[in-house]
Amino acid sequence: MIEEIRIDNLGVITRAHVELGPGLTVLTGETGAGKTMVLTALSLLLGGKADPATVRRGAASAAVEGRVLLPGDAPAVARAAEAGAELDDDGSLLLVRTVGAGSDGVAGRSRAYVGGRSVPQAVLADLAEALVTVHGQADQARLRSPAHQREALDAFVGEAHRETLARYRAAWAERARVVEELDDLVARTQERAREAELLRLGLAEVERVDPQPGEDVALAEEADRLSHAEDLRAAASGAHEALAGEADASGDALAATEVVDRAKRLLEQAGGHDQALAALATRVAEAGYLLADVAAELSSYMEDLQADPLRLEAVQQRRAALAQLTRSYGSDVAQVLAWAEDAGRRLLDLDGGDQRLDDLRARVHELDEAVAALAADLTQGRTEAASRLAAAVSAELSGLAMAGAELQVTVEPAEPGPYGADRVEMLLVPHAGAPARPLGKGASGGELSRVMLAIEVTLATAPDSGAARPGTFVFDEVDAGVGGRAAIEVGRRLADVARSAQVLVVTHLAQVAAFADRHLVVTKSTADGVDVVTESDVRLVTDEARVRELARMLSGQDDSEAARTHAAELLELSTVGR
Repeated sequence: MIEEIRIDNLGVITRAHVELGPGLTVLTGETGAGKTMVLTALSLLLGGKADPATVRRGAASAAVEGRVLLPGDAPAVARAAEAGAELDDDGSLLLVRTVGAGSDGVAGRSRAYVGGRSVPQAVLADLAEALVTVHGQADQARLRSPAHQREALDAFVGEAHRETLARYRAAWAERARVVEELDDLVARTQERAREAELLRLGLAEVERVDPQPGEDVALAEEADRLSHAEDLRAAASGAHEALAGEADASGDALAATEVVDRAKRLLEQAGGHDQALAALATRVAEAGYLLADVAAELSSYMEDLQADPLRLEAVQQRRAALAQLTRSYGSDVAQVLAWAEDAGRRLLDLDGGDQRLDDLRARVHELDEAVAALAADLTQGRTEAASRLAAAVSAELSGLAMAGAELQVTVEPAEPGPYGADRVEMLLVPHAGAPARPLGKGASGGELSRVMLAIEVTLATAPDSGAARPGTFVFDEVDAGVGGRAAIEVGRRLADVARSAQVLVVTHLAQVAAFADRHLVVTKSTADGVDVVTESDVRLVTDEARVRELARMLSGQDDSEAARTHAAELLELSTVGR
């Protein structure tokens, strides 16, 4: 339920506070008083398009604030929570919309806030779907659409039918997804076959060469060693000679091991007299042991080092084979092996394509059967309810100055689609003896407004149709083209809808306004020659003030005794049977 709306600098309204409540609330006032701006403000809160031209002249921006009271399990609560909004302690949700006036021909920006959090405009529109249904001239035109006619019938059928529709839509969507995957798989059959053949050739080549992890690195090192065998031997021999070579003819020790050994003996002889030299002698001895070990290893290295041209040729051939793989499948052997592993898995997937095709075809067949069965259930529910909806709406039309009018609801077979395999169409017989014509072609605006109201009353009073309906209805000029007794029936039916929902009606008819639980009047004043609506110009009228407003609506004058008498009679009439 919408509790209140606050408006700043919108159209003729400088500031206004509209307090709403449960039941039927009517908004009345002279033409141009600002009633339209109240509906514009509501449209902004519900995610409607922002028009900078509606910002009051001289103001930088317009702002609309609304407070909505929601039960904790309402779908709108979950949607608001997704957007990061928070409810107030009393369970109400604050909606805010601002519209900039712009400057220099550039339109101002619009901003939306839900529960204190800035959100995209689309979030307000999402909330509106669960909160409010608006009926205006444009919405009457929507009733011409077969899709909206089907929605009305589905709402009338009941909750079990809507659950069937939800299952059908889920199955239909799943079938569309599976069919898309199947079509894609079939379209790519030749492509998959070519890919599989290339993978097989590549894997066969890798298997023939049989590269081992790290083999390319090890072979490169071995090839380098074999290619420089003589250089390596010369270097090792020279180093060995320097470390452990024989003394020359003069008897001087040239080997490093001999020189180090002489240094060690000298230090050991003197070390008995100085601990520092003794310590150094120990360290020199350790160096001698290390040099001796290196000399021994160099000797062993020279014995193992052989110039082997045949082995070098074999290594080079093996490296050439690996290089051929790395040119095609990776920069080194590690990447080639990784490619082979991935290719093996991909080939299994490709080779399993036929099985996947069979599985998808079987799934499509299952879904076809499920969709057909659910579509049959939908058709049965719609067909059985069509005559009941037509009869109920026709009964309502008889009291809305459309005596002899009849609504017909037909359910015809159609190509299966997201909402079943039916084409629902509403036809109107405007008076006895007239041919039935589709609402989209033959109904006038006034007739459409009354048909729409009759449908809303029927849905609101149906025992099992309210589960999916919003809590607030807004009617703008639903009483267009009616008057007298028909206008009274319009008011009575709006009051019927208001028994199970909040209803806000903008009306020019006293006969309709008389049925309100809450009557708001919008007036305008003049400041500096400019029409304005201030906070004091939106008034709740009761008792005598309400009688005067109804009298003004009846005769244009609130001091006419006859009009006031008639107004009092309307108020008394509106209470009969309520």
